[in-house]
Amino acid sequence: MHSIREGHRTASGAANCPACRGRLSYRSYYSSPTYYAPPSPTRSRGGSSNGGGGRSTRPRWSSASSPVTYTADEVTALDRYRTKVEAVGPRAESYDLFLCHAWDDRRETATELHGLLESEDVSVWFSEKDIILGQPFMREIDKGLAKTRIGLVLITPAFLQRIESGGVSEKELSELLSRDLLIPVAHGVTYDEIRSVSPLLGSRNGLSTEEDSMADIAKKVAELVAL
Repeated sequence: MHSIREGHRTASGAANCPACRGRLSYRSYYSSPTYYAPPSPTRSRGGSSNGGGGRSTRPRWSSASSPVTYTADEVTALDRYRTKVEAVGPRAESYDLFLCHAWDDRRETATELHGLLESEDVSVWFSEKDIILGQPFMREIDKGLAKTRIGLVLITPAFLQRIESGGVSEKELSELLSRDLLIPVAHGVTYDEIRSVSPLLGSRNGLSTEEDSMADIAKKVAELVAL
């Protein structure tokens, strides 16, 4: 009998060999290119590149008819916020969301996101419309925080610059972070860049316009806060 190490000159020879027949099926199962392809690393959003970017996962709060799809990483990141939303529940005279943003983004990116959220029936506290000229700014922010169930922070290059220069009011950030009620949305920045400026803020995984359009992000946030 031949040695197993010598192998066979043809596939039929291996198939007819009683010593190798079982091994052949095992090897072909794992070597077939149609069975397995190594996952491509996803872009680093929460410090992970474990191939969790496949869009086949549906979170428990999203209906089967939802037009948006989620990665496993997104579901894991958003589940903690959904739990908070469910714990707070609906409140009278309240907003679904407090939108935190950089002053520089107020008339473009933040306004765009605000409009998309409202088009999805999300009630948003937004300083551009909810603080009337002449009203005490910090007092109105206090009122807004008291009336909202969860916060969303739009993190842009301008936002990170403001943090570094001390130009962003930290009141709403610290309040929402302390209660774990702040959903990050990265726009034009990576989560690695966020962590390099604010490790605390960057430790909260969330959504990113590298992965989704702003319109799809608004849809996902709408599903997240709906009760």
